[in-house]
Amino acid sequence: MKLSKVVAASAAVLALTATATACGSDNEDAGGGKIKVGIKYDQPGLGLKQPDGSFAGFDVDVATYVAKELGYKPSQIDFVETKSADRENALARGDVKFIAATYSITDERKAKVDFAGPYLLAHQDLLIKADSKIAKGDDLNGKKLCSVTGSTSAQNVQKTIAPKANLKQYSGYSECIAALQSGAVDAVTTDNSILAGFAAQDKYKDQFKLAGLKLSNENYGIGIKKGDSALEKKINAALTKMVSDDAWQTAISDNLGPAYYTGEPAPKIGEIVT
Repeated sequence: MKLSKVVAASAAVLALTATATACGSDNEDAGGGKIKVGIKYDQPGLGLKQPDGSFAGFDVDVATYVAKELGYKPSQIDFVETKSADRENALARGDVKFIAATYSITDERKAKVDFAGPYLLAHQDLLIKADSKIAKGDDLNGKKLCSVTGSTSAQNVQKTIAPKANLKQYSGYSECIAALQSGAVDAVTTDNSILAGFAAQDKYKDQFKLAGLKLSNENYGIGIKKGDSALEKKINAALTKMVSDDAWQTAISDNLGPAYYTGEPAPKIGEIVT
């Protein structure tokens, strides 16, 4: 009789262990039920760490949706700052599971990491004052154009459409936007999504608009470790679902709409626009 009770108790323990293991297998990350996701911390409207420590932006919403489809609640997501220069290394080291951080898909980057998506088609554009008369590229000739030091965006404008533009370079886009507000420059250039995010801040409400120029195609993808085809497939499925259930459009409207960002419709997941 005592032996039967011991056997029964052992069976119960084994059953509980099996159940716990099965429940834990829903999450891909074995590190205590958490997933680390790379984002930007300093891009309003896209990836921004707020004063209270929370995160907001379109990339944050995309990352949260994808993580949910992988089996993680918002409370299980650890957002990790991944600056542009360190994105490939962060994936290779395993610092993050995936990266959603205005990460344009290029052949050079694809040699080092894999991409799911694209989930947004952006274009290099100009941000100008709401009452500006700048309507086309060559209107910039003789005007003051701002971009970030080391960026190719302003150089592209000078080389291709406005060789007589007076280029001013600052250390960050927030400085360029402040210069635009004060009248120190006439336009700011980089990806339209980034410009719209900065302009959507409450302090700049109704002051700026996008010129609507499409000076380049920037296919934003979700970066993952090279060779992780299983994760790429799952993330692509999550992005497809996000588009189909209108969560993608809601995220665009909530985060970038205040800057009159119309942008492109949701891309077809898996198709690169050249």
